[in-house]
Amino acid sequence: MDVILLERVEKLGAIGDVVKVKDGFARNFLLPRKKALRANEANRKVFESNRARIETDNASRRGEAETEAKTFEKATVTLIRQASNTGQLYGSVAVRDLVDALVADGHKVSKAQVVLDKPIKAIGLYEVKLALHPEVAVTVKVNVARSPEEAEMQASGVDVMSAMFEKDEAGFVEAYDPNAEPGATAEVPAPAADGQQA
Repeated sequence: MDVILLERVEKLGAIGDVVKVKDGFARNFLLPRKKALRANEANRKVFESNRARIETDNASRRGEAETEAKTFEKATVTLIRQASNTGQLYGSVAVRDLVDALVADGHKVSKAQVVLDKPIKAIGLYEVKLALHPEVAVTVKVNVARSPEEAEMQASGVDVMSAMFEKDEAGFVEAYDPNAEPGATAEVPAPAADGQQA
């Protein structure tokens, strides 16, 4: 199906572009969200007559998004979650959790603006993209940890999981006899008593 884009759509085109998309994508996403019109003669005439207004509306919304984007500079969200000893979360961090944390920090953001490809399922530092406008995107750092202390360690650059499982550097090495029977333990020779040979 050919459609006329009413706003910039990532990986598709800019305002006014006539692009060919799959029917389902047009019917289920572009048309209901008013991102495009069907490309027929009547809609082309309507679009051309309203093109200046559509472009000025887009420019004003982009300007608002750019001023809003400045409030997200160096924005960091810390989420405390329960996790196993291996760092896997009991559950996951979803879009709703990120929106709640950002709103609590005083940012204006909706669920549709958060671009999270897959849920966060382990502790660590993540970068999440926020699409404030089709042409304006910002990145927010998300720090997922088990405790506030752990979150501070991660923020300072410490890999919490590798610090937890440090290598044993005691230098203990078990004696190994390559000729021993399988399952046998290393035998330590007893000291000779009163001049007798062992």
